[in-house]
Amino acid sequence: MVRAGAVGTHLPASCLDIFGDLRKMNKRQLYYQVLNFAMIVSSALMIWKGLIVLTGSESPIVVVLSGSMEPAFHRGDLLFLTNFREDPIRAGEIVVFKVEGRDIPIVHRVIKVHEKDNGDIKFLTKGDNNEVDDRGLYKEGQNWLEKKDVVGRARGFLPYVGMVTIIMNDYPKFKYALLAIMGAYVLLKRES
Repeated sequence: MVRAGAVGTHLPASCLDIFGDLRKMNKRQLYYQVLNFAMIVSSALMIWKGLIVLTGSESPIVVVLSGSMEPAFHRGDLLFLTNFREDPIRAGEIVVFKVEGRDIPIVHRVIKVHEKDNGDIKFLTKGDNNEVDDRGLYKEGQNWLEKKDVVGRARGFLPYVGMVTIIMNDYPKFKYALLAIMGAYVLLKRES
């Protein structure tokens, strides 16, 4: 039989320590830590927005989610993108594009480019590790991509750094636990 007052005793000791640390802080320290946390979050957002402006891409950093571009890129590679509209798209270039009806952008290589006299460009893509081109991935009735579909062009990469993102998406509980630990660390870290 469990008494009503014994409920909190089943929490891990580390959780009790965190709450104890929060209770020990005076209001001024707690406000300082909360402002510190808010400053870190807002700084990260400002850096992200700055990267968007500098690169011209709505998503300047992406993670490769599949093996369709092997051996060039592997699952978990972190890609750095630019998307300057005046740069022409050429065959052989690796682009990240969005298709209507799909939420996740796709990283594939341009294999054919058709340029009209009026300057309009249409192109076809294919994953290096795929047998066929991407027409099956495009929306129904679409045979070519246009510049408006491009999120960015790969300019550099860091191998496997994006695996953390993939793990957090595959295991949401891990993501929330990691975020809780980081948040608690920032809130409870005391200045020396």
